[in-house]
Amino acid sequence: MESSDRSSRAIAFAGLHNVSPALEGYTHEVLLGDLWKRPQLSPRDRSVVTLSVLIARNQSQELPFYINLALGSGLKPSEISEIITHLAFYSGWANATAAVRVTNTVFERRGITAAQIPPAVVEFLALDKAAEAQRETAVQQNFGTVSPGVVQFTRDALFNDLWLRPGLAPRDRSLVTVSALVATGQVAQLTYHLNRAMDNGLTKAQASEVMTQLAFYAGWPNVFTALPVVKDVLEKRPG
Repeated sequence: MESSDRSSRAIAFAGLHNVSPALEGYTHEVLLGDLWKRPQLSPRDRSVVTLSVLIARNQSQELPFYINLALGSGLKPSEISEIITHLAFYSGWANATAAVRVTNTVFERRGITAAQIPPAVVEFLALDKAAEAQRETAVQQNFGTVSPGVVQFTRDALFNDLWLRPGLAPRDRSLVTVSALVATGQVAQLTYHLNRAMDNGLTKAQASEVMTQLAFYAGWPNVFTALPVVKDVLEKRPG
């Protein structure tokens, strides 16, 4: 595994010294040094955030390095599989299938087999019927006559199916979704999903640090665009 990790790191950061020694310094000292060692968020959670950004933005060149880093940080192959599936809905099918091709190569090199990956058909987690009814009513009232197809698939495919798959904990699904929204500048959806993330167990301190991680991988402008929404959510949450 060490040779594979070194190889993926070399590919991810190839040419830095020749093209931008300053960027090389920031990469090793600030990004992989200071940022990834901050205790406010676990390396596993940082991996969830980072993989979500790379997949959502179709930045597949660095995926092998970060998949290997994620596996070394405690993220399971089954969870990486579910992250990709989840992001098909939140960042588009083509971005997810592009990630599949890269991830498959990493899995093959590490000897990860289909037996370690969640099947298509699973026993769902329990549905919070009251919360889902409230969400469905709001969406139906706002958009039922505009695009009934979107409303239907939102109910049937997303919240009554995808979100109930047990291969990724609800908190992690929320973390994936929030990361993808910030990375792609979709702040209109952020209030709902950040509140959902915190209902699913993400703490205020962790939410704050997620934004720090995202600043490096999604860019400062995307994070500063999202911060007013994050500030509003955190201030209105109890405790």
